Amino acid sequence: MEPANKSGFINLKGNKEILLAFYGDDFTGSTDALEFICRAGAKAVLFIEPPTAEQLKQYPDLDAYGVAGKTRSIPAAEMENILLPAFEKIKDTGARHVHYKVCSTFDSSATIGSIGKAIDCGATVFKNKTIPVLGGMPALGRYCVFGNLFARMGTGDEGKVYRLDRHPSMSRHPVTPADESDLRLHLGRQTNKKIGLIDIIELKKKAAEISSEAGVVLLDALNEPHLLKIGEWLCMQAKQHIQFSVGSSGIELALGKYWNESRQLVPVGEWPHPGKASPLLVVSGSCSPVTAMQIAYAKKAGFEEVITNAVKTCSDETTDEVAMNKVNELLKQQKNVIVHTGEKQTANLSSEKLGKALGHIAKTSAENAWVKRIVIAGGDTSSYAARAMDIEAVEMTAPIVIGAPLCKVISKNERISGLEVNFKGGQVGSENYFEMLLNGSV
Repeated sequence: MEPANKSGFINLKGNKEILLAFYGDDFTGSTDALEFICRAGAKAVLFIEPPTAEQLKQYPDLDAYGVAGKTRSIPAAEMENILLPAFEKIKDTGARHVHYKVCSTFDSSATIGSIGKAIDCGATVFKNKTIPVLGGMPALGRYCVFGNLFARMGTGDEGKVYRLDRHPSMSRHPVTPADESDLRLHLGRQTNKKIGLIDIIELKKKAAEISSEAGVVLLDALNEPHLLKIGEWLCMQAKQHIQFSVGSSGIELALGKYWNESRQLVPVGEWPHPGKASPLLVVSGSCSPVTAMQIAYAKKAGFEEVITNAVKTCSDETTDEVAMNKVNELLKQQKNVIVHTGEKQTANLSSEKLGKALGHIAKTSAENAWVKRIVIAGGDTSSYAARAMDIEAVEMTAPIVIGAPLCKVISKNERISGLEVNFKGGQVGSENYFEMLLNGSV
């Protein structure tokens, strides 16, 4: 390990001090966090696994990096074996802030993808007196008020806002249905730690006057001024030690806003237009009604549909060769293709097996050079699909839809490296989402 600097933070020789490292509980959410820190002007890379010191030395100008994990879809009992060593590796890189990135709708339970378990692991490694948990992400239509989370149907400015336990999609999530909107109660089922609250009234104070004695403290967020103050408050907490936090990409937005205001980073105002990429391949393991609406719209716009036998794939752990051959044949004909699992089939299927199968279809299409841009939809399956595609890391190249940037693949597989990929969570985007990705709309 390299010696610590006088501030107590470790620098890798020849590298800038890393301001932020985040660990995402799935791939779609990780690219969401990547987007917001890149928009703030940070040089950042998203890795599949916690990077080694040697890997980081290949990126001497990094301000931030992320790790796209898969803990959102695994049993809580297995999370310690993944998170404890991952957090230790991240800690050794000396990042000033370490963020465990979760879905903005806090998808989790005491048994699957437990955010409480992640909090406990972070407390073990980083030993912070207080662990902040940011509840809202206004830019994505997620609002936390007096501890209760509200979410827009879809993301951004469109769609009706619902209390989380009454949300038409999240209250019916097939794995972790939201039955409690008070995040203190929701997380209290997953950790024994006392959970306090810094509410919107407390956020009227100056950052230096905000405090909490709780081991875990939930922060409300209703608007972007709240996030700016939270960013300042988080940086105050990180002056003497690495600050571990939990929450959505609101953490990246909050820190980025404060670093912009304090001129540590310069925000990016313009991005190069990515252009049209035809044919486009979409592989979807999402069972969200938002994604279903997007698939229906794309079919009307001329996309070809291929339905894979998800039940067979998950029972015998093989790729649906019939579906894969049909996908490749259509792509050869320059047809835009969506391959998905059909309606109402995925409730009890393995995210790992399904994700690997969809990833293999995507990888084969890319290796055959039928496509240069691929969209992967579905938070639970995305992490497994990315690994099946031989992706080592990604870099953001352009914003398309807020929370789901276009990225470039870094891979030892030369036929995959340079591929454009977009990872979309189930709730993300308007009905013309796939058409926008085809045309590279910014």
